[in-house]
Amino acid sequence: MTAVSGNGHRSHVLAVPLPAQGHVKPLMSLCRQIAKHGIKVTFVNAQSIHHKILSAAAAEEEDDDCGGNVVMATVPDGLSPEHDPNNPFMLFETLQKTMPQTLPELIERINSDNPNEKVTCLIADLSFSWIFDIADKMGLEPVGFSPPSVACLAMAFHALKMLERGDLDTNGSLKNGDVISLSDDTPAWRNEELPWRFPDNPKMEKVVIEAIQVYRKASKAKWWLCNSCYELEPAANELLPNALPIGPLNLLDSITDGSDSRSTNFYPEHSSCLSWLDSKPDGSVVYVSFGSSAVFSQKQLDELALGLELSGRAFLWVVRPDLVNGSCIAYPDGFLDRVSGLGKIVEWAPQNRVLAHPSIGCFMSHCGWNSTMEGASRGVPFLCWPYMSDQLHNERYICDKWEIGLKITFDEGGIKSRYEIKKKIETLFSDNKFKENALKLKEMCGKSVSIGGSSCKNMKKFIDHLRG
Repeated sequence: MTAVSGNGHRSHVLAVPLPAQGHVKPLMSLCRQIAKHGIKVTFVNAQSIHHKILSAAAAEEEDDDCGGNVVMATVPDGLSPEHDPNNPFMLFETLQKTMPQTLPELIERINSDNPNEKVTCLIADLSFSWIFDIADKMGLEPVGFSPPSVACLAMAFHALKMLERGDLDTNGSLKNGDVISLSDDTPAWRNEELPWRFPDNPKMEKVVIEAIQVYRKASKAKWWLCNSCYELEPAANELLPNALPIGPLNLLDSITDGSDSRSTNFYPEHSSCLSWLDSKPDGSVVYVSFGSSAVFSQKQLDELALGLELSGRAFLWVVRPDLVNGSCIAYPDGFLDRVSGLGKIVEWAPQNRVLAHPSIGCFMSHCGWNSTMEGASRGVPFLCWPYMSDQLHNERYICDKWEIGLKITFDEGGIKSRYEIKKKIETLFSDNKFKENALKLKEMCGKSVSIGGSSCKNMKKFIDHLRG
């Protein structure tokens, strides 16, 4: 069904994600839901990101375009030869300089080529709120999209007030105290856990804390769509009346067509792991994945490998080619031979489908919000290994608020040892409360996206608005 107004013009949305895997994928999930209601969507990536997606899709031999309603488009990166094309923060910076010209030019071409499908709405990642200035100039309705938790979004707006008051230094550290609490029912943030903290990279901290200023433009958008559901974060939602939770978006994909947004992967998926999981007993496998950005030292990779081996449990481990910082992947001597009948290692996995598989017993995760939503909505307990930014607060949700997981702690040398890893795996599998609590969250998330649920109502409200 195509959404056409009384004057014969078809509704058309332009969507612009932050150029990072954890932002592109959930926005595409949202766009697919919009497209399934007959609304045309143009999804705009930087050229280098588009190339990654095309390369991964070609390797997967996927073809999913939502019946022609989602069109992929690109704008130039703005990178010069001396720039590192794999540095996402460099790409954020160059796009902010070039997109005020290239995005209007793209919109004008689209409108010229499709006079009955002119763009009327611009959905942008709230971290790119400066794009709403372009929406103003082009006469488009601005809509914000926020992939992290609602609590993380609330913290971004709170940080603006703290910066105004001078409560943060130039690196974003608290000048007074070491804890921030936004409400009694929202987990607090310790100083070292603030979303903009990168303890090993002070330069990055300055870049991110300065980037928070862009949220001042978020007020230009009436709608702030969030990949969460009210029931998971009621207190955080009360802090942000403009937030409209419409997730978990991974469940919306599954309800409609079973897709896993594979056309927006930066890495080719290895679906062979699904048939491998079919051979394992229910609830027996440790799934290990640290997202698209985390990097380990060789020593830490060795400890993780040996910890998985010591646990004696079957494991499915996602090991990106760039997982070890600055080095090729190398495993402990004899490790691959010793675990050949126990574990499977792939470079990238169809995570939503993996977590829905009955053989998965727990998820060892970096606690990115997409992964958190995918695991929680599938009823899978967590072993938490956060790497940076909002992942540290997501761990607090998982371990302290929802009680569906355990934290893997560092030793005195700053390493998560093989013995700690083995111990936490054993504890999680031996205490049924984590699985019981996870199943409660699964039911809660499922209800939210079902007919009559909170996220379902919010999504319908937004779609009806777009259709006018």
